[in-house]
Amino acid sequence: MSWSARIDRVAPFRVMSLLETAQAREAAGHDVIHLEVGEPDFPTPEPVMAAGQAALAAGHTRYTPAAGLPALREAIAGHYAAHFGAEVDPRRILVTPGASGALLLASQLLAGPGDRVLMADPNYPCNRHFMALAGAEVDAVPVGPASGWQLDAGLVEAHWHDATRLAMLATPSNPTGHMLDRAQLAAVAESVAVRGGHLLVDEIYQGLCYDLEPLSVASVAPDAFVVNSFSKYFGMTGWRLGWLLAPEAAVEPLTRLAQNVFLAASTPAQHAALAAFTPGCREILEVRRRELGRRRDALLAGLSRLGLAPSLAPQGAFYLWLDIARYSADSQAFCRRLLEEENVAITPGIDFALQGGERHVRIAFTTDVARLEEAVSRLERFLARQ
Repeated sequence: MSWSARIDRVAPFRVMSLLETAQAREAAGHDVIHLEVGEPDFPTPEPVMAAGQAALAAGHTRYTPAAGLPALREAIAGHYAAHFGAEVDPRRILVTPGASGALLLASQLLAGPGDRVLMADPNYPCNRHFMALAGAEVDAVPVGPASGWQLDAGLVEAHWHDATRLAMLATPSNPTGHMLDRAQLAAVAESVAVRGGHLLVDEIYQGLCYDLEPLSVASVAPDAFVVNSFSKYFGMTGWRLGWLLAPEAAVEPLTRLAQNVFLAASTPAQHAALAAFTPGCREILEVRRRELGRRRDALLAGLSRLGLAPSLAPQGAFYLWLDIARYSADSQAFCRRLLEEENVAITPGIDFALQGGERHVRIAFTTDVARLEEAVSRLERFLARQ
């Protein structure tokens, strides 16, 4: 059988295969420490759960408008005003089935055959794949400690081509957890604007910040496109809910796309998400953010003892990006052996980096400190045998 040639440009997301293997080992009775998937061990906050249950009990199960529940769009706009000083018209917000739905809309609107898209390498692989499915070519720009693991204004200028239409950032980033500050973000936005391009910013881990204050490009570059999610900071992974903030001129074509691609996001999930912005829920989420910060520090301390801590500590998200070059030139084999020999599941860097991924791994600090310390002990035993 034959398929569309575009499907060949989508690589498998290897972490999901590794998760399946880890779960099989767990089912067989092994004590597996899960540090592979971007999902902390916190349940959805109780106020959100209660709001979802109330929505079902009230019969809120019919379609919403394609752009989302008006009350939720207003609540998201209020979130930008309260926490980032950005005045956002709720009509510029489209609620989507997860951040993936937002990425799908943005990629289909902004990229097409013959277009080029700039983004950092390493990066979340689905960012590349959505652009490839739109027919665009991705210029994955290698980044490292010198640019704070980010695509900065100088790199945008150096790698922009006549056919470049879009630059995409992620702050905080997956897999490195690094952020752009306000000045850096403004410089990138200006560099893109003077070239007549669009800026798309992945803010999925916004709010999960430990050393810098949370920041949105909406308060720096009002015409930027912004992808966000209820999954990470708000703890609603399985609810599959996100949003896209777009310039006013883009709202109508994006709404048309939404009507045809997914019709509308889940109605009960949208009603549940209204509770995410209440003061009581915010208090729960901030307690969790501080706990993730403690986990980060504990893991950094353990890895520093092993000589593996990154030279730049991540400022946000819940990942560490580790160089394992002195132990292996094959991150996939390294992760497989670590799981088989010590029952610690981490992610091979080849999922995220086109260049250097075989020398890196990603560790998610998504379990409690005691388990993280146990994982470091197991990793130490494993490294001693390499």
